[in-house]
Amino acid sequence: MNLESTVSSQEVPTHVRVLIVDDHEVMRMGIRNLLETVPNWSVCAEASNGIEAIEKAFQFLPDVIIMDITMPGMNGLEAAGKIGNSRPDIPVILFSLHLSEDFASHFHQGGIRGAVSKGEAARDLVNAVKKVLAGGTFFPTQTLSRASH
Repeated sequence: MNLESTVSSQEVPTHVRVLIVDDHEVMRMGIRNLLETVPNWSVCAEASNGIEAIEKAFQFLPDVIIMDITMPGMNGLEAAGKIGNSRPDIPVILFSLHLSEDFASHFHQGGIRGAVSKGEAARDLVNAVKKVLAGGTFFPTQTLSRASH
C-alpha cells in the first residue's frame, strides 16, 4: 500500500510516552510490545474505550495516542475529536482492522494525524509514530483516494 506522508522539520522527542486505546487486551499488549522495542519509548497508559481514553489523555498527557476506531461506549473517532478540541497538541493515530471510506473523511479532523491498519502494524506503526511526532502525517493514500470519489 502506498502511503501519503508529510514531515516537518520538528524533532522527535528523545523519550516518547504513548497512550494505547483498544478494547482488546491482547491487541494492547501487542502494540505495547512493538512500541517498547524502540529505545526510550514507553506506554504511559492504556484504555479500553473512548471515555477512558479521554480521561487518561488528560491525566497522563502522552506524546501520542494510538486509538482503535471501533470500541464500545464511545468510538475512537468521537474520543479523538474531544481530545483534539482541548489538546490539539497531542496527535492521534487511528488504528483499525479496516480503514474504510467511511472513516477516511474523519482522518484530517481534530488531533488525528495518522491512520494505520492493524494488518500493517508491524510494518507501519513505529514509522507512523515517528512521522506524527516530527509534525507530519501518516495516512494510507489508497483509502483516501477512494474516499474522494
